[in-house]
Amino acid sequence: MRYEPAPDVEALAKKIAHTLGMNWLDFDRIHFLRTHGSKSRAIARVSGLPRVFQISLNVPAHYVVEVIAERYDRLGQGEKEKVIIHELLHIPKSMGGGYRHHDYVNRRRVEALWGAYKLREK
Repeated sequence: MRYEPAPDVEALAKKIAHTLGMNWLDFDRIHFLRTHGSKSRAIARVSGLPRVFQISLNVPAHYVVEVIAERYDRLGQGEKEKVIIHELLHIPKSMGGGYRHHDYVNRRRVEALWGAYKLREK
């Protein structure tokens, strides 16, 4: 697999977060990568720095939003926005290294937020 920075994804995530008022997201601690050659069926995923590393390295939690190039890059703009909303919703307000699960991060919530984003974007 090959990894590269994804500044386009970061810019979109920041725009979405700002527009939707997701002010708990600390973008100094959220990083964005594009992966090439992954066998994953996912379009994107979020990973957090485990607590054991936070403590041993004496750093706060960080997150990585990874998009799988072969799947994400061929999506239309609206679908890309929904994917990014979905991944950002997995990051809890505490930004402590954990995740919000799919009982919270679901299609209904993503669609509602995407609708609000499109209205506010104008």
